[in-house]
Amino acid sequence: MFWLIPISALIVCEVIADIFAKEYSLKGHWYLWLFAILGYIVGNAFFLWGMRSGSGLARAGIIFSVGSAIGVVVLGVLVYGESTNKVQIAGLILGALSLILIFWE
Repeated sequence: MFWLIPISALIVCEVIADIFAKEYSLKGHWYLWLFAILGYIVGNAFFLWGMRSGSGLARAGIIFSVGSAIGVVVLGVLVYGESTNKVQIAGLILGALSLILIFWE
């Protein structure tokens, strides 16, 4: 399960890039746009490394999608004061459940 390291790094890079993208949308500074793009590029390099290490496309895609979704929702709510409704929270819980089922042996 060495592939979990680069997939985790992918999620971290994606969340950091999303922070820069949100800041760019609020402030409009060109360098925030650049950092966001660089974060996405570095993150995708980790995705390729994870795939090469044996994660598989389907498993890596789901882990990345759900992990980054949970990360950005938490950031959006806690840092940027965005709101969620009960249906969205239920979706996040189901996403977390999907991660548990993926790792279930």
